[in-house]
Amino acid sequence: MNMTPPTSVRLLACALGAGLTVAALAAAPATASSSGSTERVAHYVGSHYAGSAEEAAANKAFFQAVLKSVAEKRAANPGAQSVTVSYDASQAPTFQQQIASSASIWNASVSNVKLQASSGGGDFSYREGNDSRGSYASTDGHGSGYVFLDYAQNQEYDSTRVTTHETGHVLGLPDHYEGPCSELMSGGGPGPSCTNSNPDANEKAQVESLWANGFAKALHKAEAELR
Repeated sequence: MNMTPPTSVRLLACALGAGLTVAALAAAPATASSSGSTERVAHYVGSHYAGSAEEAAANKAFFQAVLKSVAEKRAANPGAQSVTVSYDASQAPTFQQQIASSASIWNASVSNVKLQASSGGGDFSYREGNDSRGSYASTDGHGSGYVFLDYAQNQEYDSTRVTTHETGHVLGLPDHYEGPCSELMSGGGPGPSCTNSNPDANEKAQVESLWANGFAKALHKAEAELR
């Protein structure tokens, strides 16, 4: 993993229905995609890099895309008793334990939203492989988003922390590089020695609020579109 700040960031301003990809755990130069359908934003870097407005906007758009996917399914099935974000981990066999641990950590930390494994058709999925840009989260805004886990990066950093951090973006949390190791979303800021994979009280409260208030708005919109 390259721990130097990115010299450029790929980001095309796309709304929920358009393609948008958010890189979540890399720090490498990138250029705009000519197709207009794929984007990456570098983060999970050290405290010397403070992030950017583009990254903050991309994180928010990723959350909104997942929220939209979940709300559409909920609106089509109004009898559902809870808000559930489903994921498919079949394409990341090496990280099955870390993915399961990440889901357990979040499910034990918040009550307004739950993560649930799915054999297919999830709101997002996990994938694995080698990528010089590191690990990242990607979504097209239609329930086919994924978290890519890079082998080398997950050897340098605590893999459960990386996975749980990445899932934090899916649930709506932004990066906070300058934060201490006790903050999950401080990412690589505290360095590879940090192995904390649990969100702190403020991060838990933020997710609770997002999925109480944000989901209600998304559900209302989805229901209106189904009429």
